[in-house]
Amino acid sequence: MVPDEPHSDYERVRRIIAYISERWREQPSLEAIADHVGLSTTHVHHLFRRWAGLSPKAFLQAITLDNAKALLADSASVLDATYELGLSGPARLHDLFVTHEAMTPGDYKAGGAGLTMRFGFHPSPFGEALLIVTDRGLAGLGFVDDGDRAAALADMTRRWPKAEYVENPAATAPVARRIFSPSQWQAEQPLRVVLIGTDFEVRVWQTLLRIPRDRATTYSDIARHIGKPAACRAVGAAVGKNPVSFVVPCHRVLGRSGALTGYHWGLTRKQAILGWEAGRSQQA
Repeated sequence: MVPDEPHSDYERVRRIIAYISERWREQPSLEAIADHVGLSTTHVHHLFRRWAGLSPKAFLQAITLDNAKALLADSASVLDATYELGLSGPARLHDLFVTHEAMTPGDYKAGGAGLTMRFGFHPSPFGEALLIVTDRGLAGLGFVDDGDRAAALADMTRRWPKAEYVENPAATAPVARRIFSPSQWQAEQPLRVVLIGTDFEVRVWQTLLRIPRDRATTYSDIARHIGKPAACRAVGAAVGKNPVSFVVPCHRVLGRSGALTGYHWGLTRKQAILGWEAGRSQQA
């Protein structure tokens, strides 16, 4: 479930993650981590386990380069396998049990004209989240940094500038619970997602949906799978424009070396999500 006091929890955990991320080569001790954030070792240990499902030490191991390379092992064949297993259609695309559809190119070119976008702000394990839903399903998920809700909303609204935006947290709250509470990840209740972008972007986002929780892939493998092997840079741009963060798992795209690359919502948050998913995998 989503932790209590998510905003303060995430801020504390964010500082821990940032410290570990900056110093992972030194393999800092729990005592060093606790000293840095001004908490006791016991508090750090229990907070992190409650938040991520794994200890700070396990998270430290999870973000090392060797682990990143392991996530990438045979990344191309992982994408191939999802087709072979029949996971490319409206079935179990990944652990959130997502079904999706794409709006027509005309809808996208119209800038969202005629669409009503209902939005709300909700707690999540990764800080406050902004959700946008339409009659067809979830269309946007982003995150609030430094309490700046206006900036998060502006980031979304500029994507579809002609849509009508209505604040309606009652409409988005059930979707937020569905996304951030693993107990609600049920195949019988698939999460509906509507993808609003160019044809190329939608193809990239659909490919992202096929990356399993315990694996990662690269820009070049995605480019190959959409039939554009020379379009790595364009794939990177499309990944960066993914409007449905976390659910469409752009955080699972790494550099060929295993290095974490740019993430629209910040590298610390990308590491936080990967660590949280590692904890969920250990509990599965």
